[in-house]
Amino acid sequence: MTIQWYPGHMVKTQRLIKQFLPLVDLVIQLTDARAPLSTSLPQLGELIGSKDLIVLLNKADLSDQSITSLWVEDFKKSGMTTFEINALKTKSVFRVLRYIEQKYKVKRRPARCMVIGIPNVGKSSVINQLAGRKAARTGDVPGVTKGKMWLKAGSKLEVLDTPGILWPKFEDKSVGIKIALLGCIKEELLDLNKLSLYLLEFLSETYPEKLQSRYKISLDRPTFDLLRQIAKNRGFLLSKGEEDLDRAATTLIKEFRKGMLGAISLEKPGEKEGFWQNISNQDSV
Repeated sequence: MTIQWYPGHMVKTQRLIKQFLPLVDLVIQLTDARAPLSTSLPQLGELIGSKDLIVLLNKADLSDQSITSLWVEDFKKSGMTTFEINALKTKSVFRVLRYIEQKYKVKRRPARCMVIGIPNVGKSSVINQLAGRKAARTGDVPGVTKGKMWLKAGSKLEVLDTPGILWPKFEDKSVGIKIALLGCIKEELLDLNKLSLYLLEFLSETYPEKLQSRYKISLDRPTFDLLRQIAKNRGFLLSKGEEDLDRAATTLIKEFRKGMLGAISLEKPGEKEGFWQNISNQDSV
């Protein structure tokens, strides 16, 4: 499955990050807790240099908690301050705000941070929680380049939003598939039927009980037949009685994204073999 999606505004975002980086004290990178590595920016270290970095594993409520805990430890071992959060819960994000306020309390001005993340990892929700649902624009801030992206979070923090950013090519096919499953790429650019088959194969291998419980299907058959079973069991039929595989594929992916199959993680720290490694050995996305 080939994914072509790299809009020009993402190139512009990289330039904006470099432009505004000297103006901030720290960078917050938002990732999806279900695939923290795949939703991290591989070139972030080059972009931010020595700036302080906080990694937020968002949507932790949708991820496999035992695996998310491993990711938190893995990031911390790499020297990254890390929090698992649910950006829709105020208390969850408040812990991050308190940490920033304490770390930079010696400054005579509000701490300034830049929020970075690939599309659809919950960046807007986090910023709304940090800066308030009616986030106030700061206007002109002394010593800060004029710009409409600065938001004031109380008296101790100023937040710089950036558009979602992705990288121009997936060297690893599995990365493209995982971020597509998480909804980080526009659906009109995807083959949802083929994407659903990757998901079914992964779930059959890794979370078989959750797949069976949700869709009441037998897993002792080829992956394509699993999709047909889902269509039959849900009553997704076309006019001639054939299974509506498009509707079944769309339903499966949407229900996975919403957590309706249960808490699921797509990757573990340090995996060297398994489903995604086999996918990675195929052609690049």
